[in-house]
Amino acid sequence: MNSNNSQNCNPRISIMKSSCFFSILVIVIAISVSFIIPETNYVKTQYLNPTVSPLLSHILRILGFNRTILNPSKSTSTSPNLLSNHCLLWMAPFFSGGGYCSEAWSYILALNQYSKTSNFRLSIAPHGDSDNFQFWEGLPVEMQRLASELYQTQCRPEESIAICHSEPGAWSPPLFQTTPCPPPNSRFTIGRTMFETDRVNPEHVKRCNSMDMVWVPTEFHVSSFVNSGVDPSKVVKIVQAIDTEFFDPIKYTPLDLSALGNLVLGSSSERLNSRNPFVFLSVFKWEYRKGWDVLLQSYLKEFDSSDGVNLYLLTNPYHSDKNFGNKILEFIHDSKLEKPINGWAPVYVIDSHIAQVEFPRLYKAANAFILASRGEGWGRPIVEAMAMSLPVIATNWSGPTEYLTKVNSYPLSIDRMSEVTNGPFKGHLWAEPSVDNLQFLMRHVMSNPEEAKSKGEKARQDMINKFSPEIVANIVFDQIQGILEKLA
Repeated sequence: MNSNNSQNCNPRISIMKSSCFFSILVIVIAISVSFIIPETNYVKTQYLNPTVSPLLSHILRILGFNRTILNPSKSTSTSPNLLSNHCLLWMAPFFSGGGYCSEAWSYILALNQYSKTSNFRLSIAPHGDSDNFQFWEGLPVEMQRLASELYQTQCRPEESIAICHSEPGAWSPPLFQTTPCPPPNSRFTIGRTMFETDRVNPEHVKRCNSMDMVWVPTEFHVSSFVNSGVDPSKVVKIVQAIDTEFFDPIKYTPLDLSALGNLVLGSSSERLNSRNPFVFLSVFKWEYRKGWDVLLQSYLKEFDSSDGVNLYLLTNPYHSDKNFGNKILEFIHDSKLEKPINGWAPVYVIDSHIAQVEFPRLYKAANAFILASRGEGWGRPIVEAMAMSLPVIATNWSGPTEYLTKVNSYPLSIDRMSEVTNGPFKGHLWAEPSVDNLQFLMRHVMSNPEEAKSKGEKARQDMINKFSPEIVANIVFDQIQGILEKLA
């Protein structure tokens, strides 16, 4: 805000007491918003932060931005001739940039076309994780417009099929501050969730059983949820969609990774080799579950500076600071890894924000993708890389088993199951990926480019045939229709 705006703030509030001036102001703001809705702080404040100033809240209500979902005691009248009596209210962390956010958007984009010709309306509301302004700014303009449209679609609780798309601790009553989900008096309630370990804790089991239905993304989750005590009649597998039109390798040119990455180990391979380096890429938040230690150990044991390889890690903090370079050097020291005679193979860290619209170009810049995770709910970066025709190496356990095959990828074997040693899920089990097998697979992918290319092409075809928005929209639509028939 500039100084002039600050100086005029109090007089403006005084003048607005005049009903005539206030009416004119509202009209001006309405016209302005109609032109700038995809990219202004005004809209981001409305969508990303439900706690706004009283003045702004009043203006938003007059402009029609109030949501019945946030005020369930209020009722919004709509013409039955224009709108269906059924509403699919999808509540999720649409602006967090995390895994649940990405998954929720994949469903909304898939369902959007269906809702225009179906017997239900589609609406969204924020719920779950905290919001990220950078993620909002990086969304394609079309998605920002769609968020505006669906956020304004009214859903009365008594006509709503409410989907709480988050970890069960966020469901009502939430264990942390978030928008209540499901709203009181919802007609039908669905919990959409997943888990990265071998079981679901008792509190989450209780919350799942309080829902009318629980959607999980894979057979792995159907088994682990039921074995943990969730009512089998409520658990339904609904796979996740991947936007194969957005993630299409023929549409993009590669990002310049050298301009984005910080070299934290080794020497630049471009100075040591005349040929272009082979680029391994991994995308993850910095936490032990993601297996960054397994990846580094395998990479540094298998390659040295003479191999013409680069490893790029796109990462961000998760209950930690951003000192990733020091963390890597400390890991190498503690692991007692011996420095090769030719020097370490280069390791780069990208810790700056990359807009969502740039992610296809990120994958396009790599030769292979790796995620040596100990457990995944689904594995969003894995399927994005597969849609971009990249050969993928990923741990063959938990969520990714739904789509990894020996024909479309390089499934990474596990040595054993290990116990989670700290945190709220202490005592649960997850996988320990094989360091030796990862070494072999990385060398194999690099040494067999034609085979790797073939697997990448097969991966993209599988994403199109099994997980494209049209395919998944049909699955979700059929489920919703079945629910509506039961409610009739």
